[in-house]
Amino acid sequence: MKLCRFHLLDVDPVEIPQPPRAAIVEGAQVFELRGGFWGDRERTGRSWPVDRVQFLPPTSPSKIVCVGRNYHEHAQELGNEVPKQPLIFFKPPSSIIAQDDAIVLPPVSQRVDYEGELAVIIGRRCSHPRPDEDLQPFIAGYTCLDDVTARDFQKSDVQFTRAKGFDTFCPFGPVLETERPAGSTTIETFVNGVNKQSGRVEQMIYSVDVVLRFISNVMTLEPGDVIATGTPSGVGPLSPGDVVEVRLGGIGTLRNSVVAAPKS
Repeated sequence: MKLCRFHLLDVDPVEIPQPPRAAIVEGAQVFELRGGFWGDRERTGRSWPVDRVQFLPPTSPSKIVCVGRNYHEHAQELGNEVPKQPLIFFKPPSSIIAQDDAIVLPPVSQRVDYEGELAVIIGRRCSHPRPDEDLQPFIAGYTCLDDVTARDFQKSDVQFTRAKGFDTFCPFGPVLETERPAGSTTIETFVNGVNKQSGRVEQMIYSVDVVLRFISNVMTLEPGDVIATGTPSGVGPLSPGDVVEVRLGGIGTLRNSVVAAPKS
């Protein structure tokens, strides 16, 4: 099942403020849900074509926890060793943008890269699960994420906060898929229609379950929190005018344009 949050495109937000609406996505229609998609998912009876809605990020997370170097070839392409345990870092919620929003290249960075990833959305509070506990009930679903990175700052700084934390550096969405992806699910990134990255879920060094257990033994994960599970090899730079798409097989496509920061 595919779920989304959205605004109606033909409603003036100045005249009529719009709280985010939730819906089930079926084909080319969105079917509105009463009370969001964390509860019983009761339909209101109202629906709209997808070209009449603006997709919003599927959740408003309290935190975005990312996993670095979770594919062998990606670690190698950056000249890094494979970590002996999941390597985690944060992106701030202020970096979030939605489908079709623009990634803004900061003038202080000389190289900003795309990193297409599978993201996990937390559905239930998760803290210190038992070693034998099934973690699937804690997961609401899965979506596309672009871990946009100022590569020059990642190399120069001791930690990743600045490189990963600029405004607009965390596009994710547009839908939340409730079904767990198979190992053969593809993770691909396209820039201007050209395939730049191609990997599969089964190629992760640390699986979703391992990553979720590792993180939740460090910090409490709340409903709506996002875990970005790492990127395959093939990362590369973005330029103004580019259109970058993260495509996850069976889940969806996240599309964003790229612009230069306005001159001050």
